[in-house]
Amino acid sequence: MAGELAAAEHLLILCGHYEGVDHRVIEALVDLEISIGDYVLTNGALAAAVLCDAVIRLLPGVLGDERSALDESFADPSRLEAPAYTRPIEFRGMAVPEVLISGNHAKIAEWKNARALARTRENRPDLLSMIAP
Repeated sequence: MAGELAAAEHLLILCGHYEGVDHRVIEALVDLEISIGDYVLTNGALAAAVLCDAVIRLLPGVLGDERSALDESFADPSRLEAPAYTRPIEFRGMAVPEVLISGNHAKIAEWKNARALARTRENRPDLLSMIAP
């Protein structure tokens, strides 16, 4: 949905406070109601900020590298992203997996794919049902 919204010419986000927005306003003026999850916040500005961030980061030039948004969680909606590692190569006795510093891009892609699938099975098995049998 963020991709669809990022392609829109303009957006106007109306967010309620406490009990929400008068339903007559929703009926008369709102084209699309969006929920960011099944929980309650103190005001809609928090949800609007989450929505804005999800949309804005997909606009050209925002991330700096156009490929950044293509290789992350939910770029493939049926699986989570592979674990991320940064510097230093060793932290508190834990090392970055050797394959990630090997320079072998095919092996790195294979490792990332396998780890993404494993993380999805462990953390969000519901997403795997989206994969066609």
